[in-house]
Amino acid sequence: MPVSGPKPPWLRVRLPAGGACREVNSLLDNLGLHTVCEEAQCPNKGECFHSGTATFLILGDVCTRRCRFCAVPKGVPKPLDWDEPERVARAVEALGLKYAVITSVTRDDVPDGGAAIFAETIRAIRRRTPGCKVEVLVPDFQGSEAALQVVMSAGPDVLNHNLETVPRLYPIARPGADYDRSLRLLQRAKEMAPNALTKSGLMLGLGETLDEVRAVMADLVRIRCDLLTLGQYLQPSRAHLPVERYVPPEEFAALAREGVALGLKHVEAGPLVRSSYHAREQVEDFTAENAEAAEIT
Repeated sequence: MPVSGPKPPWLRVRLPAGGACREVNSLLDNLGLHTVCEEAQCPNKGECFHSGTATFLILGDVCTRRCRFCAVPKGVPKPLDWDEPERVARAVEALGLKYAVITSVTRDDVPDGGAAIFAETIRAIRRRTPGCKVEVLVPDFQGSEAALQVVMSAGPDVLNHNLETVPRLYPIARPGADYDRSLRLLQRAKEMAPNALTKSGLMLGLGETLDEVRAVMADLVRIRCDLLTLGQYLQPSRAHLPVERYVPPEEFAALAREGVALGLKHVEAGPLVRSSYHAREQVEDFTAENAEAAEIT
């Protein structure tokens, strides 16, 4: 049964005010760019904007899928914008980013799902800001390995693709997606670029059981996925799926420990965790942990 009443105290977000948020918004507006922070109503938008970071949303701001958890507008997108990669690179340079996250709407209306623009965005960022690490959060490209290869050939530091929820809930939460297809994408990405990190994410609170979450984590270990994020699902509007449960912070912490014990390299878990929230810190923590382990051995 869906929850009712006010959100628990651990989900209250204090939005920082000040010039940094306005400056980021102004820069993005001037360059005609979108962010998932705005389009998906991310609860961490204020914190990230205040710190001068943003997760860029490419391929437009209209999605061809109708996932019932997502606030991004659905419908018929505009034609692809081939100047977009350079504008994203200019924003990364202007913000002085050391870590850029690039995601997109799903574009089932174009043959490669937008893979070529993903690849060119990575290259454009590297040309303008050579030291910047790039994480891409990609759609499933309808299972096209050729499209995935186009992205991987550009050399992203992290290839992220969210499973979003457990297999049983796909028909109601992710119509048009397929759990096994998404797993296969992550597996092939690791095979194509063994030195790149692979990453996925799950929302909790849609009605999944803990055993189902554990089974997904085991699947990710089996395909050698490196990083996982676990966060609380929050209903964007009454037209979206309701929240079935608010997961307490201690349960997220326990699942993170279980995930690492299963074999995941790093699990970032908490009520307000999102795929790109503290993405740079996640990778830095992972790198530091592995460097320390190498010194010990």
